[in-house]
Order: sequence, then C-alpha cells, then structure tokens
Amino acid sequence: MDVLLDATFLARLQFAGTAIYHYMFVPLSIGFGMILAILQTKAYKTKDAHDEALARFWLRLFAGTFVVGVATGITLEFSFGTNWADYSRFVGDIFGAPLAAEALFAFFLESVFLGVLLFGKGKVSPKFYLVSAWLVWLGSCLSALWIIIANSWMQTPAGYEVVGTGAAAKAVLTSFFEAAFNPSTLQRYAHVLLALFITGALTCLAVGAYYKLKGRDGKAADKLIKIGAIAGLITGILMLPAAHMQAVVVAEEQPAKLAAMEGQFETQAADLSLIGWVDEEGQELHAISIPGFTSFLASWDFDTQYPGLNDFPADEVPGGINAIFQVYHLMVALIGVLAIVVLLGLAVWRGMFAGKKWPLRIILIGPVAAIIAIQMGWLTAELGRQPWIVYGELKTADAISLSVDPWMLIITLILFLVIYTVIYVIWWKTFARAVKEGPEKYMVADVPASFEGEGVLE
Repeated sequence: MDVLLDATFLARLQFAGTAIYHYMFVPLSIGFGMILAILQTKAYKTKDAHDEALARFWLRLFAGTFVVGVATGITLEFSFGTNWADYSRFVGDIFGAPLAAEALFAFFLESVFLGVLLFGKGKVSPKFYLVSAWLVWLGSCLSALWIIIANSWMQTPAGYEVVGTGAAAKAVLTSFFEAAFNPSTLQRYAHVLLALFITGALTCLAVGAYYKLKGRDGKAADKLIKIGAIAGLITGILMLPAAHMQAVVVAEEQPAKLAAMEGQFETQAADLSLIGWVDEEGQELHAISIPGFTSFLASWDFDTQYPGLNDFPADEVPGGINAIFQVYHLMVALIGVLAIVVLLGLAVWRGMFAGKKWPLRIILIGPVAAIIAIQMGWLTAELGRQPWIVYGELKTADAISLSVDPWMLIITLILFLVIYTVIYVIWWKTFARAVKEGPEKYMVADVPASFEGEGVLE
C-alpha cells in the first residue's frame, strides 16, 4: 500500500492515465482527417449528391472527435507546470519551442480550416472547400510532428548542452535542427503517423461493415468498405519499413529498452517472442520465440548480438520488465489482427463472402484493436525509457515537483476518472447517434453538388 502514497508513482499514473485517454482520440482525429480529405475529393470530382452527403457525414464524425481530443490534451500541458515542475525547469528551453509551434503553426491551421468546412459550405468555392479539407488533415499531421519532436527529444536528446549543476542544472538549446531532428524523430513520426492512418482506415471500413450488416444504404457501405480497405492496405504496407526503422533506432539508441522488450538478460542475438512471460527474480524468459528475429528486424542479420539487461548498471535498467514485455508483444499480436481485418475488408470489397455476416463482424473489431495496439506501443516506449524521463540526463524520480502532495494526486485521479468517464459517454453517444443516422441525413435538396457565384474565395 506504500506505493499509493508515493508521489512519483501517483504523478506518473496520473500523467499516463490522462495521456492514454487523450491518445484514444488523437488517432481517430488524424485518421478521420485522412478519410475526410479522400471523401471530399471524391465529392468534388463526381459532383454527386450521395458523395456530398457521405463527406458531410464523415465531417460530423471528425469534428466531434477533434473537439474532445483538443480538450483532453490541455490537461497534459498543465501537468508539466504542476506535477513535473522540476522537469519543466530542466527542459523548458528546449521543450517549450515545439509545444508553442504545435499551437501556432498546426492547431490554428487545423481549426481555422475546420471552421471553413463546418460553416463555409455554399459560401466558398468547391475548390477552396476541398483545399480546406486537405489543410485540416495537414494541420493535424503537423500537430503530431511537433509533439513527436518533443517526445523524441526526451527519448534521444540532441542539439543541447547542460549548464549548471544539481537542482540548478538545465538543458540549453545549441542547435534547433539537431534537437528537432534528433536520432529518433523521423522514424518515430513515420511509425506513429502510419498507425494513426491505419486507425482511420479501419474505422472507415468498420462503419461500412456496420451498414452492410444492418442492410442499410448499400451504396455508402460499399464506398466506405472500398476506401477503408484500400487505405488500410497501403498504410499497412508502408508500416513495414517504418517498423524496421523504428527497431533500428531502439537497438542503436536505447539498447536497454530493446532488452526489456524481449526479456533478454544476457548478451546474445535477440529473439522475437510470440507469447510468454519474464521471471524477473530468476532472470529467465519463458516464451515461444523465433530465434534471432528481433536482431534481423534491427540489422537484417539473425546473428547480430545485443546487450542484455545485466550489461547495464542496475539503476539504469527499466523497472517492470515483464510489463514491458507483455505490452510490446500484445502490440505485435494485434498487428496480426489488423492485417486479418484489412484482408477481410479487401475480400468483402471484391465480392467474396457474399451474404456472409461473420467477416463483417470481425471487421467491426478493427478500430478497437488498432487503438489498443497504439496504446501498447506508447506504453512500450515510455515504460522502456525508465528510469529516465530525459534519456541519459534526467531521471523520472528527480523530475517531479517537490511540493506535490500524494493526497492531492489521489483526489485529482478520482476527479479525472469521473470527468473523463462522463466526457467519453457523451462522445460515444454522439458518435453512435451520428453513425446510426448515417449519410442519409444529409441527402437533402439544399446540398449543392457544386457552387458557382461571385465573390467566392478561390
């Protein structure tokens, strides 16, 4: 029970909980933005009222999710100055820039043109309206870039120097470009962004499958299944090299994390476990594994040896090795599930399994599996970085605000749980009602297939 009065543990739990909650909506928001841009492009080209209605329907799904994502992200930024004030003092010179850029360059781009999409129909030209849809998606992708830059710097810091000593020590920026494009930024950005696109594609696929199961709007169902399946296939294929690049970065920059991910205690070729568990006390891995396959993913060589956990100082080894092992391998297993869902989507699109409901029911689990896989990937990255909050420079235990009281953290944890539950219920009911109403709601006479007029923005 002592852990429940440990301020560091409670602060980590609070940040992890709010981040996990926020990160449910980020993948949906950015993934939905991709589908919105595709649907709006199709509507612009065909000038078909049904395509217009489908695009407006998807805009409704995107807008509601975007609002919740923005609101839940604010909590994380406040926590830097409350629970993690010592961390903020250490990294403020570096960390503030990408967070400010995310708000100035990305959020405003996204929100301004979302306003055009929500209120500009029939008031701006079709071309400008289409460009707005793509700029909304671009803004969300830029937002993700700045957040990844900030987080990647914590994982693989570069372009800085530490001045001062003890509590007065802080990291000072020496090169913006080296800090922004540190050794893991681009690889992690590609890996994360593709995961978000896959989530959007699978949600599109699932909505189409839902309509097909219900025998509703066969035209909309077929279009959504086609777009979701093709987008899922393309982004899934692109994920393969992105995952390889991510494995290379972890192996080169954070070898202790790699060892924890595979429960490896001694130097050897790194296996890829399919299922198992880590006996941390006995320093043994009990698993069904593919020999040397993690080494192959990181180096194209099954025999490449990587250091084990016993090769690192005890105070630099991540805690909870079995937890890291489990969340990482759950992510890997879910990737297999996602591949099956995409293949079923392609098969349904091509007319296979006609009249069969079981493929459609399996497709419905795609978005949930994708969100869980993303969360497991995030947990792997963050748990594997411990005990460091800035890798190699600042430990998590030294970053917490000294004035934080454990009981204050417990109270806020309870409040967050209650408030976030209410927000989630509202969002889900709104989302479910929008899906239930479907594109048919927008099949009305005043939906213009095109707009021509004087004084229209081009």
